[in-house]
Amino acid sequence: MNYLISLAIGLFVGVLYGALDFRSPAPPAIALIGLMGMLLGEKLWPMGRQLVGTWLS
Repeated sequence: MNYLISLAIGLFVGVLYGALDFRSPAPPAIALIGLMGMLLGEKLWPMGRQLVGTWLS
């Protein structure tokens, strides 16, 4: 369900950008690299907390 919500919001924003004749602030390739960085950061945070917790205990 989360994937469908994310897709729907992305489509809505894309249609809004198109309707306003507004150019996306970043080229698609750069935007995808930024999203990949966000996903990696999201995964690294819990791993880092667990690692630090292991060191301190």
